Amino acid sequence: MSDSTEKAVQAPEATEEQVDNQQPEATGEADNEAMDLPAQLVAAQEKSIENYNKYMQLAADIDNLRKRTVREVEHARKYGAERLSSELLTAVDSLEMGIEAGASASTEALIEGTQATLKLLVGALMNAGIEQLDPLGEPFDPNLHEAMTMQPSDSAEPGSVLTVVQKGYRLNGRLLRPARVIVASEPGT
Repeated sequence: MSDSTEKAVQAPEATEEQVDNQQPEATGEADNEAMDLPAQLVAAQEKSIENYNKYMQLAADIDNLRKRTVREVEHARKYGAERLSSELLTAVDSLEMGIEAGASASTEALIEGTQATLKLLVGALMNAGIEQLDPLGEPFDPNLHEAMTMQPSDSAEPGSVLTVVQKGYRLNGRLLRPARVIVASEPGT
């Protein structure tokens, strides 16, 4: 035989030896993995239990947050006007004293007392975030004003508020009631 033929014949023998040598090792690794599977299963079960417990804790936290929020909203709904109410009671007391004094008081004293009561009421509204809209002389704004009519005017600019029939109010920037106004138009129209 030639050298190349001998090498070809020897190559399969070497390959079989290598395969024979590798099989016990591969089988040994498979046995180690098979023996490790119960340990992996236990670890996976422990991790599953841990994740389930975390989930249950978060679910309980969310439920508690929801309940607390509902309680706080209900409390705000019930008692949100408490501060305004206490300030309005002061104005009510002032009006009651004015009525009692009305029989014996002078007109000037009654007017002065009424102005003081109005000042108390406006102050209470301002403290509650309610601002008064008195747009006299300002340009007409349909978002803030309700036009009652238009009136020709030589003194006011056309399209501006000529007269305020009823003041408007905003609560923290949100319109509660538009100001009712008479809008100036060009003279002769």
